[in-house]
Amino acid sequence: MSTCPACGLPTAGESCMACGDKPEMIGGFRAYAPELAREAPGYDPQHYEKLAKLESNNFWFRARNALILHAFGKYFPKSGHYLEVGCGTGFVLSAISDAFPALEISGSEIFVEGLSFAVQRAPKADLFQMDARSIPFTGTFDVIGAFDVLEHIDDDMHVMAELRKALKPGGGLIVTVPQHTWLWSIQDEIAHHARRYESHEMERKLVQAGFEIRWNSSFVSLLLPALMLSRMTARKTSHDASDPFREFGIPGWLNWILLSIMGVERALIRLGIRFPLGGSKIIVAFKKSGE
Repeated sequence: MSTCPACGLPTAGESCMACGDKPEMIGGFRAYAPELAREAPGYDPQHYEKLAKLESNNFWFRARNALILHAFGKYFPKSGHYLEVGCGTGFVLSAISDAFPALEISGSEIFVEGLSFAVQRAPKADLFQMDARSIPFTGTFDVIGAFDVLEHIDDDMHVMAELRKALKPGGGLIVTVPQHTWLWSIQDEIAHHARRYESHEMERKLVQAGFEIRWNSSFVSLLLPALMLSRMTARKTSHDASDPFREFGIPGWLNWILLSIMGVERALIRLGIRFPLGGSKIIVAFKKSGE
């Protein structure tokens, strides 16, 4: 069920029957927070083009996609309607769309520039501009994904409450976030991160927001020593603040090695191993049934 951003009452179509408010169209997409569609704190929309070129070959993005698909297939194999909050250029969205063709898919992004790339990758998805701090849906989705989104938002607890509201009773959430404050470096500042999460911080916050944790694991765990060395080096050297993807600029042969190591890590996770430490964390949580 959609809710009107203007008056908060339920609405069955594009226009609110109570107040007549209708989402503005920007760049061909419904805009539920039009004042933020072109510029907002937390990310530079000019980076989407570079990100779109980088994701399909880079080891980290490919390995994260594979892990997300594993979690989706295991915990939500028969879900009907999926929303990705902060879908960016649609890299994860397109992978889920391909893997689960019967799934009804929606994707939101705060900047319409990102949606212009996402529509090319996931043409069957319903895409719209939205502020995650004010989700105009109640009890609508079976599954919501938020992949490296919450670390950009100051009031992450408020967003978790919004995600919970948008889920159907018993619906589920898949989240990935960067982990460990001691890995903080200039790269996090360039990426406009508000935080890196401590080992069990995200789980505690999700429980506080009304979720039940079903599964979690750290990842980028086998590569943690290399990541620590990279971050320590970054603290001692100057970086180009205009390029948030500098650390992903690695030779092809090294990218292949790192992807292979991440493949071994994923195989261990599929066997039931949960890594306690790692550069990132993935969590599957469910809204309590009947709520």
